[in-house]
Amino acid sequence: MFRTALRNVLAHKARLLMTVLAVMLGVAFVSGTLVFTNTISDAYQNSSAKGFDQVDVAVGAKYQEDKGDTLGKTPDLTRALLDQSAAVPGAASAIGVVNGFTAIADKDDKLIGGGFQSQGGNYWGDKDPRYPLKSGSAPHGKGEVAIDSETARRAGYKVGDTVRLSVDGPVLNPKISGIFTTDDGNVAAGGSLALFDTATAQKLFGKPGTYDEIDVKAKAGTSQSELKAALDEALPKGLTVATTGKELADDQARAIASSMSGLRQGLLVFAGIALFVGTFIIANTFTMLVAQRTKELALLRAVGASRRQVTRSVLIEAFVVGTAAGVTGLVAGVGIGAGLRSLMGTLGATVPDGPLVITPSTVAAALAVGIVITMLAAWLPGRRAAKIPPVAAMSSVHAQATTRSLVLRNTIGALFSAAGVAVVLAATTMSGSDGQAPMGLGAVLLIIGVFILTPLLSRPLIAATAPALRAFGVSGKLARQNSVRNPRRTAATASALMIGLTLITGMTVMAGSLQKSIDKMASAAVRADYVVSMANGNELSADVGEKLAATKGVTATSPLRNAPSRIDGETEYLTGVNGAAIGRLTDLKVDNGTFEVGGDKVVVDANTAKTHGWKAGSAFTVGFEDGKKQRLTVAGVYEGNELIRGIMLDLTTLAPHQKAADAADMQVMVKTSDGASGAAKDRLEKALGDNPAIKVQSKQDLSDDIAKMFTLMLNMLYGLLAMAVIVAVLGVINTLAMSVFERSQEIGMLRAIGLDRTGIKRMVRLESLVISLFGGVLGIGLGVFFGWAAGELIGTKMPTYELVLPWARMTVFLLLAATVGILAALWPARRAARLNMLTAIKSE
Repeated sequence: MFRTALRNVLAHKARLLMTVLAVMLGVAFVSGTLVFTNTISDAYQNSSAKGFDQVDVAVGAKYQEDKGDTLGKTPDLTRALLDQSAAVPGAASAIGVVNGFTAIADKDDKLIGGGFQSQGGNYWGDKDPRYPLKSGSAPHGKGEVAIDSETARRAGYKVGDTVRLSVDGPVLNPKISGIFTTDDGNVAAGGSLALFDTATAQKLFGKPGTYDEIDVKAKAGTSQSELKAALDEALPKGLTVATTGKELADDQARAIASSMSGLRQGLLVFAGIALFVGTFIIANTFTMLVAQRTKELALLRAVGASRRQVTRSVLIEAFVVGTAAGVTGLVAGVGIGAGLRSLMGTLGATVPDGPLVITPSTVAAALAVGIVITMLAAWLPGRRAAKIPPVAAMSSVHAQATTRSLVLRNTIGALFSAAGVAVVLAATTMSGSDGQAPMGLGAVLLIIGVFILTPLLSRPLIAATAPALRAFGVSGKLARQNSVRNPRRTAATASALMIGLTLITGMTVMAGSLQKSIDKMASAAVRADYVVSMANGNELSADVGEKLAATKGVTATSPLRNAPSRIDGETEYLTGVNGAAIGRLTDLKVDNGTFEVGGDKVVVDANTAKTHGWKAGSAFTVGFEDGKKQRLTVAGVYEGNELIRGIMLDLTTLAPHQKAADAADMQVMVKTSDGASGAAKDRLEKALGDNPAIKVQSKQDLSDDIAKMFTLMLNMLYGLLAMAVIVAVLGVINTLAMSVFERSQEIGMLRAIGLDRTGIKRMVRLESLVISLFGGVLGIGLGVFFGWAAGELIGTKMPTYELVLPWARMTVFLLLAATVGILAALWPARRAARLNMLTAIKSE
């Protein structure tokens, strides 16, 4: 039986190739996903890696918990603690570490490193062991800076050049005193690192005389754990915490693995979808293969083969196909992984540099998926064929499944579909995260139900195409009849395309609706012409708002300054604003009282007010950062949103309780006499020194940023889901090719009674078009339903959410389905038309 199975595989090379391709694409998607996630994970791990060669033990300040109305504080790591750390037994040296955001501009005034990877720090003394100098000397004073060698290479900087950079707003123009090398992964990933002397770094980063961390190096013969024990004994207990370099490395590895798990799981979901689609095609292919070989298998039974041997021969064939597909799919997957990474970079996503990673587990998974999925898909049709009595099979009295035989299947499908719809609708009545799991379960049940019902749905939906197909005469009529001749086969073929288009349509509906809702939220809540912020989301220096207020044409400004406080024994964040101008810069609906900010009067969003039981006129005591308390009064309760919410109070009330070094703004809102215009924006940017680290954005710019984010997300999803569509295309080709082979005698008869080659081609193409459009209509319909349901869930947290149906894109998706049908039919139609008439009539 083993030799028989191998000979059967090799005797039908074209059939073998089509089956291998069907399996290969599913395997390629899985292995491509694993290669991509491993590569990105490794790159991010390297980009987040910090060299611990000079760190045997790191000393940090321990945060003191909030108590009562008093905010907790993080004690300062002072020079005295540094000296004390360096003097403990077993310590060879100690370095005070200072770090913060530092944006460097290239020679074209463009930000290097994408903002989020733009870092700054301190160079320790004249020879810092962490950063060996490649050229030049250590930086001294505020007029000098050292930069990493990769940034210098990318931007074309050398020692002695003047560089433009920014720490929290104002532009600095220091001279490059030195260029150093570093093992900092952010730099290797395309970021930048700028180092100042320690005193300058402390001043720039708002930490005069203090450090973020103290790194201690152990003497020879002293272990990290021994040094840690000595530091724990010597340093103030309860205020500092010592961590060994090994513990830091382990914590970092766990954090990176945790941060990458979500991306990996998301991509593997898409891989699962492609496999799910591919399984339909593989099972469909083997069903047709076994059906074509029914007489052959019956003859094997007649000469003494048992049912088990017949089933085993089919499984051996599947094993050979699965192995070949696993190997070729792995090779293709490596290319897909590399392509996905390049696609992310092309679409504007910041992706760290690094080598392509192919792990042994990826190779094992590819081979396992190819072999196991193929054998599972082949087992059922093989088992079904083995059950057919030999005499019945050889005399062709075994009939294919009829509509009546589908009653049980339709009943089960209806139950699954009804349960899925019920669970999804129930989930839409829940709030936020509570409804996510039920909605996911309902979606799975509904998709399974529709898949089971697809043979039943195919008849009425395809019958609806009859008027259009009549225009093509006999070819059109035959195409419609062929489409519904075998409902199971049509269903399996259309379902592959249906699942891909369901996901694509659902994601598009959700993304378009979310973008519209956020745009609506921004336009409804913000009257300001411009919003000014840092490129990486960091805080702005307080003097940015002052510079903007003094700019010609500016009529009103207000910073949004966050500050922690204690209210009723809980931590609440306050938002300091310009009380006199905030009403002109925002448009927030007031539910209770008046929108008045000034002195001891504040306004509060509805959710915060509900939590504390406040209303207009309510008074409460707030504990500020400096430990002082003040009685404030609620002047009004407004409807908050994702952009503006919380407790707003006047800056003149908040500022006296903050250190000057801690005064920093998240954003500054600006209104100008000319409104949003190119000239006004230029004036604001010039007032800030044309700083590459600061964004000056109008409401349209904010909207464009949101659109860009959603477009990037959708393009990535389209790229991932395209694989499912490609698998579906192959499925249509496979089905039609097998169908043409199966109907050779019928096609020969049609030729004999007068249907020409053009008519035969048209018949096959129309059949393919009808099946593809059937799958497309089902997919788009389900996608819209899921998009609506997910939107209802989002709407519980976002009042401005409204459903937006992307009619243009849905039309494109339907045209895509039609294109799939036309392209998939090219080869099978040509093959059918070229069949020899007499040979076809004599075929069995």
